[in-house]
Amino acid sequence: MDAILDRALQGYNISSAEALVLLQQRDPDARASIQTTADLLRRQQSGDTVTYVINRNINFTNICEQHCSFCAFRRDEGDEGAFWLDAAQIQEKATDAVQRGATEICMQGGLNLQAKLNGAFLPYYLQLVKTIKDKFPQLHLHAFSPQEIEFIARGDNLSFSYVISALQDAGVGSMPGTAAEVLDDSVRRVICPEKLNSTTWLEIVGTAHRLGLPTTSTMLCGHIETAQQQVLHLEKVRSLQQTAIDQNYPARITEFILLPFVGQEAPAPLRSRVGRDQPILADTLLLTAVSRIFLGNLISNHQPSWVKLGLDGATEALKWGCNDIGGTLMEEHITTMAGAVGGSCQSVEDLQNAISSLGRSYQQRDTIYRPLGVDNFAVSV
Repeated sequence: MDAILDRALQGYNISSAEALVLLQQRDPDARASIQTTADLLRRQQSGDTVTYVINRNINFTNICEQHCSFCAFRRDEGDEGAFWLDAAQIQEKATDAVQRGATEICMQGGLNLQAKLNGAFLPYYLQLVKTIKDKFPQLHLHAFSPQEIEFIARGDNLSFSYVISALQDAGVGSMPGTAAEVLDDSVRRVICPEKLNSTTWLEIVGTAHRLGLPTTSTMLCGHIETAQQQVLHLEKVRSLQQTAIDQNYPARITEFILLPFVGQEAPAPLRSRVGRDQPILADTLLLTAVSRIFLGNLISNHQPSWVKLGLDGATEALKWGCNDIGGTLMEEHITTMAGAVGGSCQSVEDLQNAISSLGRSYQQRDTIYRPLGVDNFAVSV
């Protein structure tokens, strides 16, 4: 293990086999060494300043054609709690976000089969973009996951590149790297059998990079997947980023985010199979550190999920390789409806105080990690 960590500190990419060795460590001293290495690499690759973004989450509908076994958010049309926001409601939320200093709207929703205008899905999604961008052209729209791109393309018999280009031309500025779950189809067949497969997810994200649309990347972890499958996921994400670099694509993956499984309100079969309601913080932190060690040379920004871990857990993750604490969100429904205890909103002051509690400085950023707004240079402690 020490040889692997030394290689990483010398700037080498560790192998998948070496990453697996690190993930299988159970001894507290060994885990402490992994933490120390991840934190040193974070400092080398991203610096000591912790970043955050002022953003608002808008889930425009929870009506969805799919039935993922980890999802407590989806509803069928007519179900109690089903919703589908209209243009006025979306614009109201965007207005509130701007008044509260937001630079970004993150917009995703269920796959609603009623979302057709003139017999096609794409016009509805273009209208969603127009609803926000016409009034607030300055807002960065971080919108529509690879699953939503596949849904539009499949429903309208269009290519992925056509759909991405149309949304980009309308004003979408970046793509959330959600719906990745675990990029192993044996896992996907259990937890999300109706979702796009791992090859298609990688194809859509790679197409976005080729067309100049930045993306994020995520992993849904801590459910039925093995350590080997976690490493396979990391390997595919790293390879995707390497391709963007080798091909000199105009856009890349901007960040990596671990999304630990919250099962409290998830459908019963997966909840009973996993056997717990909330993430295991220690396991998430180890995977956080290994992700930094494995990906950090190619993806320098790593972010925890305060929604899933709570703000205290996310703050702890800043010691395990993360350099960003995420966004304010203002409202979050998907994880909150699954029973997460982290809340649905954080104030800027809460995020800044969490960062300052570590003796680290903070810096507001935009969606693609350009510094802006308020900063604070803390005295090291």
